[in-house]
Amino acid sequence: MISRILPKIITAGFVFATAVLLYTSTPPATAQTPASPDAQTPQLDYEYFKTRVEPIFLKKRSEDHARCYVCHQMSRHGGGPLSLEMLTPGASFWTEEQSRRNFETVSKLVVPGNPSLSLFLRMPMAPEAGGLADTHQGGRQFASEDDPDWKNMKAWVLGEKAGGSPTP
Repeated sequence: MISRILPKIITAGFVFATAVLLYTSTPPATAQTPASPDAQTPQLDYEYFKTRVEPIFLKKRSEDHARCYVCHQMSRHGGGPLSLEMLTPGASFWTEEQSRRNFETVSKLVVPGNPSLSLFLRMPMAPEAGGLADTHQGGRQFASEDDPDWKNMKAWVLGEKAGGSPTP
């Protein structure tokens, strides 16, 4: 019975968190011209994701938290918004093809150039630091924006390239 209800609860929580995020974080409309610097949206860099962000999913962050992958692997998360590819038995990292699929999946939870609207960053962050972790069933993975792993994730959202500079 619980195995049927759990995906519905997870989906409902995600929908609720998305609505709250969009309602509380939507900035007032401003006029932008194509020539203004704000009109340029950074591109998400695959190599940066693969080398600096994706390893965070497999990292044991603390005794209080499971690895992200434990809950977010495809077989356990049931196709939820952050369902990561299953590791091949015996493998310690994803294949190139799997990493590309993870990149596509995670990219859907990001508003490039706007960390405050990116669920990927907000869901695991403690509410007192501006996050939505109380609706994240994995809890408060990040207590503040000072966490080095969170900074790497934010840099990716802001368009950081694997070589170290933001993408235009």
